[in-house]
Amino acid sequence: MRESDSGKNKTIKGGTMNIRNIEIEVIKGDITDLDVDAIVNPANVELMMEKGLAGCINQKGGGAIEEEALSKAPVDVGEAVVTKAGRLKARHIIHAVTVANDGTDQEIVRHAAANALKRAQELKAQAVAFPALGCGIGGFPLVGSAKIMVQEILRFAREGRPSLGKIIFCLNDRKAFEIFETTVYEYLRHVQEDLGPGPYVTVDIIIECKEGVVLIERSNPPYGWALPGGFIAYGESLEEAAIREAKEETNLDLINLRQFHTYSDPGRDPRFHTISTVFVAEGQGVPISGDDAKNLKIVRYEDLTELDYAFDHKRIIKEYLIERNFT
Repeated sequence: MRESDSGKNKTIKGGTMNIRNIEIEVIKGDITDLDVDAIVNPANVELMMEKGLAGCINQKGGGAIEEEALSKAPVDVGEAVVTKAGRLKARHIIHAVTVANDGTDQEIVRHAAANALKRAQELKAQAVAFPALGCGIGGFPLVGSAKIMVQEILRFAREGRPSLGKIIFCLNDRKAFEIFETTVYEYLRHVQEDLGPGPYVTVDIIIECKEGVVLIERSNPPYGWALPGGFIAYGESLEEAAIREAKEETNLDLINLRQFHTYSDPGRDPRFHTISTVFVAEGQGVPISGDDAKNLKIVRYEDLTELDYAFDHKRIIKEYLIERNFT
């Protein structure tokens, strides 16, 4: 960790990592002081720059920024538009709409990050700085924002030939900086070193109990209810992975394990391309949620389609219910 300048607003820099040819850096500092091609402003639909980071940008950069932004409003949630940066060192502001009615959610944060990267590419920007999207007025969790933004940067780097050479995550708060520094670098290492380039092979398990089906509530983005499951380990069969994941996430042993269907739509997982083989089995033991799950519950068959699911798991549940004549 390196510190520069002195006093209250000193910049603190962590290490760096690379996604292909893009250097990723997390720093503590004032994003409005950065000399980059563009900084990202977490905007509202009307592009009014009165509160939060937008207010700071407007105050330091001059009223011309908001005047230009308002001329492009309203903007759909998750979309992004570009203005000049006024008196700031940056050349452009990318206004990514992350707030609707003073709130946000994971899909808004994801689309805002993706569209901000698209605008940066259109600008042929070499360096862009992001704040923690959705975590100010929107109140979105810092860890969730960091992981979603890294997922979108990974997708951006893999799907084209980006002009970007550097992406900076700039946090003004010490605690936020420490959370982002840890999350961004650990998650990047996990995806690039443990998982590899993808597509990724995964399993999901429909665990049947007398009362219904066992579901977990995810503690990481994408949030929502989901079937237990996860990634295949090297040297592991699909069946072995299903048994292991079920035990880790639910504490249940599986009997009568059988394949249901394989799902391979590239868009089924908003993080990256995963191919999942779904199994059906009966669960034995006492269900207890594992470390990766926020919660666990057994849902009655007649209530299964009423929940908000991550991935394409609602589709999987519906097809399972049709096959078992539960509808």
